[in-house]
Amino acid sequence: MRKLLITAFLTLFALQAFATKILVPMDETQTNHMKAYGIAYWVLAKDEPIQWMLNYKGGSFLLPGRTGVENELIIRGVSYQVISDAQAAELENQLASPSTNQDVMRLEKAPKIAVYSPKSKMPWDDAVTLALTYAEIPYDVVYDDELMADELPTYDWLHLHHEDFTGQYGKFYQSFKNYPWYAQQQKDYEESARKHGFAKVSELKLAIAHKIRDFVAGGGFLFAMCSATDTYDIALAADGVDFIEAMYDGDPADPSAESQFDFAKTFAFENFKLKKDPNEYEFSDIDNTDARRSRSLNEGNDFFKLFQFSAKWDPVPTMLTQNHTNLIKGFYGQTTAFKARVVKPDVVVMGETTAANEAKYIHGVFGKGFWTFYGGHDPEDYQHRVGEEPTDLNLYPNSPGYRLILNNILFPAAKKKKRKT
Repeated sequence: MRKLLITAFLTLFALQAFATKILVPMDETQTNHMKAYGIAYWVLAKDEPIQWMLNYKGGSFLLPGRTGVENELIIRGVSYQVISDAQAAELENQLASPSTNQDVMRLEKAPKIAVYSPKSKMPWDDAVTLALTYAEIPYDVVYDDELMADELPTYDWLHLHHEDFTGQYGKFYQSFKNYPWYAQQQKDYEESARKHGFAKVSELKLAIAHKIRDFVAGGGFLFAMCSATDTYDIALAADGVDFIEAMYDGDPADPSAESQFDFAKTFAFENFKLKKDPNEYEFSDIDNTDARRSRSLNEGNDFFKLFQFSAKWDPVPTMLTQNHTNLIKGFYGQTTAFKARVVKPDVVVMGETTAANEAKYIHGVFGKGFWTFYGGHDPEDYQHRVGEEPTDLNLYPNSPGYRLILNNILFPAAKKKKRKT
């Protein structure tokens, strides 16, 4: 019996001595940052928790040391190192020390992801779906039918990209009104509005905006880029006031519409002014595109800076700004960035271009949920134009701008709570 106990003890000791973890560094040594997020999601999807090492080597991941995980890392070309359980415990203690601006965030469950996008093909790409596809993270495409059927609460995370919630078809009228894709888009939107009992597209889009607002209030996570950021808040502020001109909805705008806006209803912006010319490719003065051009910003000198937050006291913005650099190349979009003066005072600015007096990357809380707005269209295409080919992310596996998108993908995994359905 004594020999059996000794043998069992030695066996257990040997197993503990060789028990391992896998550290995935996210600093400059990482060969493929984008795929690393996909690996993290893949492990979470197998109901195995992981550790996000905030402010340690660019926001590294600590994964379980299983052969399957290691094989997947090799297949996807992600850099990693195997460390012992003892080393992992020592590292976690080091990060938890009050003397460091670092921490360990436990991620517990892979979020269910929805992308709000028309089912028809549009002549532009979507940076988020490009990132998700390249990182091999699964998602569902949803649009008006799914949201009006109240399917949104079954998801944890919703993305909006280059969407127009004002009902003005992206304000492409001047440049593209004679293009077949524009005519088809208008036809599809009008049919969808009628299908759901609305006389105008703007009325349907407002109903969708309310569905999304309720999703966030109930504990959902919203991420938006480009024109989906400002048009969403414009729709909420207007809340049914007709500011749309006749070529978009068949009747003239209310001359006093702007005076009826209620900025208490918006997520991010206040005291903004509409761009009322229907032929102008701009919705409001939230966007800073015109102002920044007067400051001689160009592809060679256009950068925005990430703020550094306290990992222990401000874990949410810390997670959302994990990166291997705090200086990131700027990029344009229909909504490039946000004028600092219209950003609400309770909004957390996570990235800004001080030379242009603008916020690029912002975050806030609404009800039980969270939202993040990221200005611009494509982090690796400085001035992407309608009809151009989508970015090949095989050329940008270490993109700091795309990393911000993927930080938002993993963020809900760290916020475990009962969802409101």
